[in-house]
Amino acid sequence: MTDVRRVAVVGLGKVGELVAVLLGRAGFAVVGYDARTRSDLAFEAHALEVTDAEALRGALGGVDAVVACLPYDLNIVVAEAAHATGTHYFDLTEDVPTTARVMELATLPSPAGAAAFVPQCGLAPGLIGIVGSSLAARFSEIRSIELKVGALPQNPTGLLGYAFNWSAEGVVNEYLNDCEVIRSGVRRMVPAMSEPERVVLDGTELEADLTSGGLGTMCQTYEGRVRRLDYKTLRYPGHFAQMRFLFDELGLRDRRAEVGAMLVDAKPPVNDDLVYLHASVEGVMDGLPHRENHVRRWLPIEIDGRVWRAISWTTAASAVAAVELLAQGTLPATGFVRQEDISLADLYATTSGRLFVEEEEKID
Repeated sequence: MTDVRRVAVVGLGKVGELVAVLLGRAGFAVVGYDARTRSDLAFEAHALEVTDAEALRGALGGVDAVVACLPYDLNIVVAEAAHATGTHYFDLTEDVPTTARVMELATLPSPAGAAAFVPQCGLAPGLIGIVGSSLAARFSEIRSIELKVGALPQNPTGLLGYAFNWSAEGVVNEYLNDCEVIRSGVRRMVPAMSEPERVVLDGTELEADLTSGGLGTMCQTYEGRVRRLDYKTLRYPGHFAQMRFLFDELGLRDRRAEVGAMLVDAKPPVNDDLVYLHASVEGVMDGLPHRENHVRRWLPIEIDGRVWRAISWTTAASAVAAVELLAQGTLPATGFVRQEDISLADLYATTSGRLFVEEEEKID
């Protein structure tokens, strides 16, 4: 067992608030921090400016662990404060430079004592990597690992067929930053949205294409062990063509913040969303060629009398399950912890991880 009893949640948006709720359901004492004072919450919460390093270190000095639920560009300051205070660190980021800094911090000595650094605890990276690596562990020889996730409106409209239920800035970065993949056993960087693919799930036609950040550290882990590894985002047909028009034909690649604001205004969040997860591994099992698929769909659910979007609860449940596994002693209490080192069976056995099993819709 690792002594994790009191957990801070920094950033109380839709996902951060639910992370705090699920932590409380799992038996942790929770304190939340946000840029503004919140009096509408069922847990202790305080206003905090995360860029105030002294105030942030003071807040983390009174907890055992912190979950950063912030825009990707603010996570590093929380990770650095966690390192300074010896606080176990978790985040939801898909941003590659942020994770590189977290990995570096995990190797540096801290005057407050060693802690675990567990970034990328959302859906992609996060759960999708856990599913993919757990499938791969069944094979004696792995040929390919193909991972896909889509957070979509149930009732799409317009040419984009999308609603920005997640950070628009994060989505834009995923579409524009180069993607790390494995091809012929070697890590490579390739342009995002450069390998479109048709996907049909339970009779619903979708498209998938490369986006950045979804693999987390998996390319480092599987280089030389697998011939092909990639992550693609699922969208309704025609979506990526519209995004390429926006960025390339209209020349908006260098105006990310402006594009993000424009997209949210055009396609605001919806409550009737869904999440698809599609993981496929090919290789040799029991001496024979084999392909193993893990395809699931999740819809909004009610938690403590409130309905939460599918993207919110699946992201939050994955993150809180990682905190639970650390507290149980299942994960290392020091150093950098990769998502692919987490067992899917262990995650499903946690209080929060059980939600995935209870609410899943299996798709053949």
